[in-house]
Amino acid sequence: MADDFHKPTQYSGDKFDTYEGGEDPAQIMRVAHDTAHALIDRARETDDPAVVDRLVAFTDAHGIDAIAELWARSSPRSLPGALWRIYLLRVVIRQDPDGTSYLFQRGTEVLATIDAAVAGASIPTGPEEITDLADQILRGLFRGDFGVALDRAAAFCRIEAAGCTSAADDAEATEPARATELTTRADRFALTADELTACARLYRSGSLE
Repeated sequence: MADDFHKPTQYSGDKFDTYEGGEDPAQIMRVAHDTAHALIDRARETDDPAVVDRLVAFTDAHGIDAIAELWARSSPRSLPGALWRIYLLRVVIRQDPDGTSYLFQRGTEVLATIDAAVAGASIPTGPEEITDLADQILRGLFRGDFGVALDRAAAFCRIEAAGCTSAADDAEATEPARATELTTRADRFALTADELTACARLYRSGSLE
């Protein structure tokens, strides 16, 4: 990847699939897949932990727009599509750790599944814990079991979706606009969870390209 990237850009929590890339779809897809595979290979071949640290924190220095230009238009069921979504989740968490952790905690209280255990966040989950979870998941893509990292990200999204839905129900009577915003966000989190779960299945079958 080149060194000349845009400065960090604020990216709102409900923008999961709206980034517009270049004009040549074939070239975009080729570059997306090549860079995604090169990134994973580099992370897994190095013994230098500083390299992985820099990859995890890449968007802190360069912003999400640099990655979006490479991967945002990729199929959601592809390696670059999976990387894009997990990097974007990390940005969403870091831009609003208080709100994200509140919705996550709310989700764990209303969701009767094992998703909290799969996600692996410390309980109770405050802003510091939710930020650490984002780093753990991304680091797991580079150094741990790739499929497990995808499962953890999907579980996080399902919990956030449940938290958004619960908070939207509370806001419906007094803050209808807020309720609508939360419902829309819940739908996007739920969709992203499905996409990441599909990527995990493809990875385990050797079909995630």
